Amino acid sequence: MDALRLLADVPLAIEVELGRPNLTIRDLLALEPGSLVVLGRAAGENLDVRVAGALIGYGELVLTDVAAAVRITDFRSED
Repeated sequence: MDALRLLADVPLAIEVELGRPNLTIRDLLALEPGSLVVLGRAAGENLDVRVAGALIGYGELVLTDVAAAVRITDFRSED
């Protein structure tokens, strides 16, 4: 338990994947302010939550008056 306590304050990058669109270079170069990029996820669909690249769980997008956040809905169990 002492080893875990030593690691408790180590910062980790958390990533939330909204989608992975595929664009051609032509489409990418045509983007301008106001352009929409379809992310490939339906509204309300779970988002992947990753820590250091590893999938740890799922969440949902929450919008407030001042920010966007992710509500964790499920943690992935080891198979």
